Amino acid sequence: MLVDGKQMHIQITKGEIGGYVILPGDPARCEKIAQLFDNPKKLASNREYTLYTGYLNGVQVGVCSTGIGGPSAAIALEELVECGAHTFIRVGTSGGMQDNVLAGDICIATASIRQEGTSREYLPIEFPAVANFDVTLALRDAAQKLGYRYHTGVIQSKDSFYGELRPKVQAIADELEMKWKAWKAGGALTSEMEAAALFTVSAVLKVRCGAVLNVLWNADNDKADTIAKDAAERGVKTAVEALKLLIERDK
Repeated sequence: MLVDGKQMHIQITKGEIGGYVILPGDPARCEKIAQLFDNPKKLASNREYTLYTGYLNGVQVGVCSTGIGGPSAAIALEELVECGAHTFIRVGTSGGMQDNVLAGDICIATASIRQEGTSREYLPIEFPAVANFDVTLALRDAAQKLGYRYHTGVIQSKDSFYGELRPKVQAIADELEMKWKAWKAGGALTSEMEAAALFTVSAVLKVRCGAVLNVLWNADNDKADTIAKDAAERGVKTAVEALKLLIERDK
């Protein structure tokens, strides 16, 4: 939906941001990510959405924050696709679930558990939330090139941040704890809040989306004060390097 010729929420028009876009949750990260582009330029800032554009390998790229959770992430993706974007990488923070997923690691999602509500507005729950294969390979290759400790596999997306951190005080504590144990038994790597919605909306819109998650702590084995302070930078640098690879491979 256009308002004064611009997308209602992200406040840009078609062609302004380029085809390849990094999607952090936090608006404050956008400027830092854009500094890794050539000729970065701020486009807009409205609500939870801050947007910059620039160039990598001579091709226009962008960054757009999505805020917290699936609903605002889906809005960003829908409007970015209207503006001509076709390839997306979510960069976010997460809490490790497996014992070997530690603070400072990065997780590259192959798919996400749909323990959230937004994706159900797009496809039935039986449809899997799967990352694009080409984007996932580029993220893996980028992590290897940069020498980062990484994991690839299924992650979990949920709607309640404190449902993960304080499940015992929730009214549905038994259900939350039962599902958490099931996800861990199935090998889920880390927990976050946007990827399942982004993967599902991308499938419907026929665009590419992957995700790289910075692990700030292990949700079961660490305390909040053990957060890896530099972990977020690793995911960002992996995403930027992956975009460079995708641009060259797409040529």
